[in-house]
Amino acid sequence: MQKIKFYGIGGQGAVTAAKVLSIAVSVHQDEYAITVPAYGHERRGAPVYAHIIVDDKPVLLNCYVYEPDIIVVFDDKLIDMGVDLGEGCTEETVVVLNTSSAEMVERYREAYGFKTIYACDATEAAVRNIGLSIPNSAMLGALAATGVVGIEAVKAAVDESFGKVGEKNANAAQYAYEHTVKA
Repeated sequence: MQKIKFYGIGGQGAVTAAKVLSIAVSVHQDEYAITVPAYGHERRGAPVYAHIIVDDKPVLLNCYVYEPDIIVVFDDKLIDMGVDLGEGCTEETVVVLNTSSAEMVERYREAYGFKTIYACDATEAAVRNIGLSIPNSAMLGALAATGVVGIEAVKAAVDESFGKVGEKNANAAQYAYEHTVKA
Protein backbone atom coordinates (compact mmCIF):
# COMPACT_ATOMS: atom_id res chain seq x y z
CA MET A 1 0.00 0.00 0.00
CA GLN A 2 1.28 3.46 -0.95
CA LYS A 3 -0.24 6.49 0.76
CA ILE A 4 0.22 9.63 -1.31
CA LYS A 5 -0.64 13.25 -0.62
CA PHE A 6 -0.75 15.95 -3.30
CA TYR A 7 -0.10 19.55 -2.28
CA GLY A 8 -0.82 22.30 -4.77
CA ILE A 9 -2.15 25.75 -5.33
CA GLY A 10 -5.67 26.21 -6.72
CA GLY A 11 -5.52 26.32 -10.52
CA GLN A 12 -2.57 23.93 -10.90
CA GLY A 13 -4.75 20.86 -11.28
CA ALA A 14 -3.63 18.93 -8.19
CA VAL A 15 -7.11 17.55 -7.46
CA THR A 16 -7.60 16.63 -11.11
CA ALA A 17 -4.18 14.94 -11.15
CA ALA A 18 -5.19 12.84 -8.13
CA LYS A 19 -8.30 11.64 -9.95
CA VAL A 20 -6.28 10.88 -13.09
CA LEU A 21 -3.75 8.94 -10.99
CA SER A 22 -6.59 6.77 -9.68
CA ILE A 23 -7.66 6.08 -13.28
CA ALA A 24 -4.07 5.26 -14.29
CA VAL A 25 -3.69 2.77 -11.44
CA SER A 26 -7.19 1.27 -11.50
CA VAL A 27 -7.87 1.06 -15.22
CA HIS A 28 -4.46 0.92 -16.87
CA GLN A 29 -2.41 -0.92 -14.25
CA ASP A 30 -5.10 -3.31 -13.00
CA GLU A 31 -4.47 -2.34 -9.38
CA TYR A 32 -6.56 -0.37 -6.90
CA ALA A 33 -6.72 3.27 -5.89
CA ILE A 34 -8.93 5.66 -4.01
CA THR A 35 -8.79 9.44 -4.15
CA VAL A 36 -10.09 11.72 -1.41
CA PRO A 37 -9.83 15.41 -2.32
CA ALA A 38 -9.89 18.04 0.43
CA TYR A 39 -12.64 20.39 -0.68
CA GLY A 40 -13.92 23.51 0.99
CA HIS A 41 -10.93 25.76 0.54
CA GLU A 42 -10.32 25.37 -3.18
CA ARG A 43 -9.92 28.61 -5.06
CA ARG A 44 -7.34 29.87 -7.46
CA GLY A 45 -4.16 30.72 -5.55
CA ALA A 46 -5.06 28.98 -2.27
CA PRO A 47 -3.38 25.77 -1.07
CA VAL A 48 -5.27 22.59 -2.03
CA TYR A 49 -4.76 18.95 -1.09
CA ALA A 50 -5.70 15.53 -2.35
CA HIS A 51 -5.14 12.15 -0.75
CA ILE A 52 -4.60 8.94 -2.72
CA ILE A 53 -4.11 5.36 -1.60
CA VAL A 54 -2.74 2.86 -4.12
CA ASP A 55 -2.44 -0.88 -3.60
CA ASP A 56 -2.34 -4.17 -5.49
CA LYS A 57 -5.23 -5.34 -3.28
CA PRO A 58 -8.63 -3.65 -2.93
CA VAL A 59 -8.40 -0.44 -0.91
CA LEU A 60 -10.90 -0.64 1.92
CA LEU A 61 -10.02 2.75 3.40
CA ASN A 62 -11.84 5.92 2.46
CA CYS A 63 -10.02 8.57 4.43
CA TYR A 64 -7.39 11.26 4.33
CA VAL A 65 -3.74 10.29 4.30
CA TYR A 66 -2.17 11.25 7.62
CA GLU A 67 1.17 9.46 7.26
CA PRO A 68 2.15 9.71 3.59
CA ASP A 69 4.72 7.47 1.95
CA ILE A 70 4.97 10.00 -0.90
CA ILE A 71 4.14 13.68 -1.09
CA VAL A 72 3.82 15.45 -4.42
CA VAL A 73 4.43 19.20 -4.24
CA PHE A 74 3.03 21.05 -7.25
CA ASP A 75 4.61 24.40 -6.32
CA ASP A 76 7.90 24.74 -4.47
CA LYS A 77 6.71 28.05 -2.98
CA LEU A 78 4.30 26.18 -0.69
CA ILE A 79 7.15 26.01 1.81
CA ASP A 80 6.79 29.79 2.22
CA MET A 81 2.96 29.79 2.43
CA GLY A 82 2.61 28.32 5.90
CA VAL A 83 1.65 24.86 4.63
CA ASP A 84 3.11 22.12 6.83
CA LEU A 85 4.36 19.82 4.09
CA GLY A 86 6.07 17.61 6.64
CA GLU A 87 2.93 16.83 8.62
CA GLY A 88 2.83 13.07 9.25
CA CYS A 89 5.99 12.51 7.20
CA THR A 90 9.09 10.61 8.22
CA GLU A 91 12.60 10.78 6.81
CA GLU A 92 11.54 7.83 4.63
CA THR A 93 8.75 9.81 2.96
CA VAL A 94 9.55 10.36 -0.70
CA VAL A 95 9.03 13.84 -2.13
CA VAL A 96 8.21 14.67 -5.75
CA LEU A 97 8.92 18.39 -6.11
CA ASN A 98 8.08 20.75 -8.96
CA THR A 99 11.25 22.81 -9.09
CA SER A 100 14.28 23.54 -11.20
CA SER A 101 16.22 24.88 -8.22
CA ALA A 102 18.82 22.78 -6.42
CA GLU A 103 18.64 25.34 -3.61
CA MET A 104 14.91 24.69 -3.20
CA VAL A 105 15.53 20.93 -3.07
CA GLU A 106 17.99 21.53 -0.23
CA ARG A 107 15.51 23.82 1.57
CA TYR A 108 12.95 21.01 1.57
CA ARG A 109 15.56 18.49 2.70
CA GLU A 110 16.75 20.73 5.56
CA ALA A 111 13.27 21.89 6.64
CA TYR A 112 11.70 18.43 6.79
CA GLY A 113 14.58 15.93 6.84
CA PHE A 114 13.54 14.17 3.63
CA LYS A 115 16.17 11.75 2.32
CA THR A 116 14.68 11.10 -1.10
CA ILE A 117 13.52 13.93 -3.33
CA TYR A 118 12.60 13.64 -6.99
CA ALA A 119 12.80 17.03 -8.70
CA CYS A 120 11.36 18.09 -12.02
CA ASP A 121 10.46 21.43 -13.54
CA ALA A 122 6.92 20.28 -14.30
CA THR A 123 5.75 23.81 -15.02
CA GLU A 124 8.34 24.08 -17.78
CA ALA A 125 7.25 20.67 -19.10
CA ALA A 126 3.64 21.88 -19.19
CA VAL A 127 4.47 25.17 -20.91
CA ARG A 128 6.67 23.38 -23.46
CA ASN A 129 4.03 20.74 -24.30
CA ILE A 130 0.59 22.26 -23.71
CA GLY A 131 1.35 25.97 -23.77
CA LEU A 132 -0.03 26.56 -20.26
CA SER A 133 1.60 26.63 -16.83
CA ILE A 134 -0.72 23.93 -15.43
CA PRO A 135 1.64 21.19 -14.23
CA ASN A 136 -0.83 18.44 -13.29
CA SER A 137 -0.05 15.99 -16.11
CA ALA A 138 3.66 16.71 -15.89
CA MET A 139 3.62 16.05 -12.14
CA LEU A 140 2.05 12.65 -12.82
CA GLY A 141 4.97 11.94 -15.15
CA ALA A 142 7.39 12.97 -12.40
CA LEU A 143 5.53 10.74 -9.93
CA ALA A 144 5.90 7.83 -12.38
CA ALA A 145 9.68 8.23 -12.03
CA THR A 146 9.31 6.96 -8.42
CA GLY A 147 7.85 3.67 -9.67
CA VAL A 148 4.51 3.97 -7.86
CA VAL A 149 2.74 4.08 -11.25
CA GLY A 150 3.94 3.26 -14.74
CA ILE A 151 4.45 6.04 -17.25
CA GLU A 152 2.41 4.21 -19.89
CA ALA A 153 -0.53 3.97 -17.48
CA VAL A 154 -0.19 7.69 -16.71
CA LYS A 155 -0.09 8.64 -20.38
CA ALA A 156 -3.12 6.50 -21.20
CA ALA A 157 -5.15 7.95 -18.31
CA VAL A 158 -4.11 11.52 -19.14
CA ASP A 159 -4.91 11.05 -22.82
CA GLU A 160 -8.42 9.77 -22.14
CA SER A 161 -9.12 12.24 -19.31
CA PHE A 162 -8.22 15.42 -21.19
CA GLY A 163 -10.05 14.89 -24.46
CA LYS A 164 -8.79 17.14 -27.28
CA VAL A 165 -5.67 18.14 -25.36
CA GLY A 166 -5.03 14.65 -24.02
CA GLU A 167 -2.12 13.93 -26.33
CA LYS A 168 -0.37 17.20 -25.44
CA ASN A 169 -0.84 16.48 -21.74
CA ALA A 170 0.46 12.92 -22.21
CA ASN A 171 3.52 14.43 -23.92
CA ALA A 172 4.01 16.72 -20.91
CA ALA A 173 3.89 13.67 -18.62
CA GLN A 174 6.43 11.83 -20.76
CA TYR A 175 8.72 14.88 -20.90
CA ALA A 176 8.58 15.29 -17.11
CA TYR A 177 9.18 11.58 -16.59
CA GLU A 178 12.32 11.78 -18.73
CA HIS A 179 13.54 14.95 -16.97
CA THR A 180 12.92 13.97 -13.34
CA VAL A 181 16.06 13.59 -11.26
CA LYS A 182 16.52 11.88 -7.93
CA ALA A 183 18.21 14.46 -5.73
